[in-house]
Amino acid sequence: MIKKEEVYKIGMFNKPHGIHGEISFTFTDDVFDRADCDYLICQLDGIFVPFFVEEYRFRSDSTALIKLEGIETAEKARMFTNVDVYFPLKYAAEATEDDELTWNFFVGCRIEDVNHGLLGTIIEVDMTTINTLFVIERPDGEELLIPAQDEFMVDIDQEQRLVTVELPEGLIDIDGLESID
Repeated sequence: MIKKEEVYKIGMFNKPHGIHGEISFTFTDDVFDRADCDYLICQLDGIFVPFFVEEYRFRSDSTALIKLEGIETAEKARMFTNVDVYFPLKYAAEATEDDELTWNFFVGCRIEDVNHGLLGTIIEVDMTTINTLFVIERPDGEELLIPAQDEFMVDIDQEQRLVTVELPEGLIDIDGLESID
């Protein structure tokens, strides 16, 4: 069984394309093209299910047409409309050894500060502002925003899904935030 911590979201299937089972795919990470993995994972009824990719072709830098094994008609392809698409972390780590990590990779990672311990889990990367921000969820449900800057990152453990940062004093109000180790 595939667990949520073993995958990360890379996009969403849109609507069928044509009559032979192709599906339009909007992606935020093209890791499926760079990694040696022949399947994508969809979350169907709360369960992560792998689907083997027969072929794909890019339509733009953020969309592709995907043909999944066993999906031969537009009716079958329609079942995938608006379904989130995930990629296995173990293959993503291999694909990023020489390449840079994408922002989507960080979603689901735990984040800790060298001086203050574990801060929480990254639930989103906000790129709507001039500075990219990690949106962090604390165990009490509170959200923190911290800059996703190279100069603050000390270590990224891809296997453990742990980002270690050293934030400048006063960047966020750490007072009252207790370590959740």
